Amino acid sequence: MSEQALTIALSKGRILDETLRLLAAAGLPQPEGLQSRKLILQSSCGTIRYVLAKPVDVPTYVEHGVADIGIAGKDVLVEAGRDLYELLDLGIGRCKMAVAGLPERMAGEPMQKVASKYPRIAAEFFRGRGQQAEVICMNGSVELAPLIGLAECIVDVVETGRTLRENGLVVQAEVMEISTRLVANRMSFRLKYKAIDLLVRNLQAVVVKGAAV
Repeated sequence: MSEQALTIALSKGRILDETLRLLAAAGLPQPEGLQSRKLILQSSCGTIRYVLAKPVDVPTYVEHGVADIGIAGKDVLVEAGRDLYELLDLGIGRCKMAVAGLPERMAGEPMQKVASKYPRIAAEFFRGRGQQAEVICMNGSVELAPLIGLAECIVDVVETGRTLRENGLVVQAEVMEISTRLVANRMSFRLKYKAIDLLVRNLQAVVVKGAAV
């Protein structure tokens, strides 16, 4: 790999296909061997190394410099709180994070217990409202929490809202808008500025073009 070669950490899961299409439209060589179980893939020209990671791990890889840049959702980045440069909103994977609970509970009523996969974001949201709610960290189906009395509400990512509706929950407040972002390691941004800046400009052109369609 050349001096200006880049290592890019990609989030596996729901945004991966969209991310790869966006990178291809921006002229980046695609990773080889996507159908394999390999987690580190090279581009055919050898100038890009792709690391396929769980979304929650992407900020860690980028902050510690094992990846020069990374692509992850805004929810993941805010929750992680890593020291990164946020370079570009890629405009994909749009959804929102919201407070949800049973409809009989009044919106705005003080919460004692809140369940979430995003304890940092949840705590800061309620603290901003002057509420010191206890945040219970969960990794599974947080929708269960209000149904079994573990918590009065949840803070979670909402896409279509179908899961909430099927479990009798309603959105009570919006926490933040979410989309996929491009981030960079601070040292890499200085040392590989030329390559990263070119990537950002090419991606920005694709994003702007897509927004105009």
